[in-house]
Amino acid sequence: MRENDMLEKEEIFSKVLRAGRRTYFFDVRATKADDYYITITESKKFTEEDGSFHFKKHKIYLYKEDFSSFAEILEEMTSYVLNHKGEEVISERHQKDFKKEYSSDKTEEHRSSFTDIDFDDI
Repeated sequence: MRENDMLEKEEIFSKVLRAGRRTYFFDVRATKADDYYITITESKKFTEEDGSFHFKKHKIYLYKEDFSSFAEILEEMTSYVLNHKGEEVISERHQKDFKKEYSSDKTEEHRSSFTDIDFDDI
């Protein structure tokens, strides 16, 4: 890998939000033209029946020309949710005594339908 390619992958500024079994990474990165963009990565931990675990990651690339519209829609969507459902978390997964039921059929079905696409592949 060329030195310029390594610099493109370098994070300029980063923040991390840990939220239960999810972690969100907010990173400012530089393009080849030395302009900045943001990546938002969700990393979610999955534990198997045997105690082993793996992580699934999803990434969003956000460019400057979309910042304003993205922020506006995000604010509108979060306000809508909070206004209609409040701030209390009502999902059963957030209850202290929640136990995940394992179903190998559903797990395999879900895995086969997921496609991990790297930005460099586009």
